[in-house]
Amino acid sequence: MTDSPAPATPSPSTTTLGELRAAGASYRPVKAELRANLLARLAAGEPTLPGMVGFEDTVLPEVERALIAGHDLVLLGERGQGKTRLIRTLVGLLDEWTPVLAGSELNEHPLHPISVWAHRQIAELGDATPVAWLHRSERFGEKLATPDTSVGDLIGDVDPIKVAEGRTLGDPETVHYGLVPRTNRGIFSVNELPDLAERIQVALLNVLEERDIQIRGYRVRLPLDLLLVASANPEDYTNRGRIITPLKDRFGAEVRTHYPIELADEIRLLQQEAALSWPTAFGENHLDQPVVPQHLVEIVARFTRLVRESSHVDQRSGVSARFAIASLETVAASAVRRAAVAGETRPVARVVDLPSIVPASRGKVEFADAGSDPDDDRELEILEHLLRQATAQTFRARCAGLDLTGLQEHFSGGETVESGDLVPAPALLGQLGTVPRLAELLGRLGVPEGEESAEQAAAAVEFALEGLYLTRRLAKDTDGGRTVYGA
Repeated sequence: MTDSPAPATPSPSTTTLGELRAAGASYRPVKAELRANLLARLAAGEPTLPGMVGFEDTVLPEVERALIAGHDLVLLGERGQGKTRLIRTLVGLLDEWTPVLAGSELNEHPLHPISVWAHRQIAELGDATPVAWLHRSERFGEKLATPDTSVGDLIGDVDPIKVAEGRTLGDPETVHYGLVPRTNRGIFSVNELPDLAERIQVALLNVLEERDIQIRGYRVRLPLDLLLVASANPEDYTNRGRIITPLKDRFGAEVRTHYPIELADEIRLLQQEAALSWPTAFGENHLDQPVVPQHLVEIVARFTRLVRESSHVDQRSGVSARFAIASLETVAASAVRRAAVAGETRPVARVVDLPSIVPASRGKVEFADAGSDPDDDRELEILEHLLRQATAQTFRARCAGLDLTGLQEHFSGGETVESGDLVPAPALLGQLGTVPRLAELLGRLGVPEGEESAEQAAAAVEFALEGLYLTRRLAKDTDGGRTVYGA
């Protein structure tokens, strides 16, 4: 397989067709552009699709092979596996800037016009034909497939306004192009493809094979240049619709996605998404953003995996990565609420913030017993049990071999320690006094040396208390938002 030679890179300040030719520019198809940029990243050892966590050894090699082969592809996977994120990340493999004919509806390359309008422009203006520059972020189009999507939405239809202006119905310029032609020289995505009516899927057959479009009775021959990517949930083939066989046959590659396989990838995904969402949710100032300690991120990750594996949960539906991300955001929000009410200087999440994720995440889980009473608390009990299990697993993993007898002895005389979602860190620590082996505990929980604070210490101590309770070495009583450890 040979690519067209890499074009010269004229400056985006080039404004006419003549200047573009003088700069040595040449036309290169989108798939050749993607292939060349992908191979350059692979050769340089750079991430090809940055931000895709847990796919490095499974999904990404398949996608890379598909792009190198020049294949259109369909991504199959349960909800929340990052299919849409992956598709949008493909845009980063396009050239940062590309020249287009100024005013073209189809993003036509000045050296490769395809429409009647473009050919007329170049014939009339010659080297003075104006050129504009398109950023790669504007070369992506997508459509969420819905049953009411029409051929006109995707491909195009007759524009009655243009007809009213005096043009004849046989004039190709009376066509109003749909989303697919308007993404010419880019990447077009159809999300949840099986939801698209079968008769509408037929309209994509020519796009995938002959690379042209058909609009009503018009003789429109547009050699479209694009990469078509679709996403689908495997269950959709039987539950809501199906991808018609001729269309499946025209996709060059089918790639199966998955949830993070390793716990470390689940944690890394959560940390990445939190870093992206914190500035938007809580402000750009670093001090305004909540701190969710590493052990709490691990608990949320383990909780998500336990929910996915639970026999009480509908495995065909899956448990989206959004479940874990929303849970982590809820924990952070609980810490921010406490800081606002109690006057803490920096919001730091604690174990006492974890129960808030159970009612908030209930709607994101499809339970196997779909006919159960919606007012039944059994679903909440299942999630609460799994959350306790995740906390216990994290405690054993983080604190195995750590001597906590000094902390446990504080309760030997019948003393208690009261905590709660509105109890500030100084109030919690004040009930304990000096905590033996606190520095070692903080180290086990990943708190960097020199960054210890009262809030971080309270989060670590409360985690240790909860671990002692879950391993049956300490009593606990809970009443609403109030938690009492000890006798």
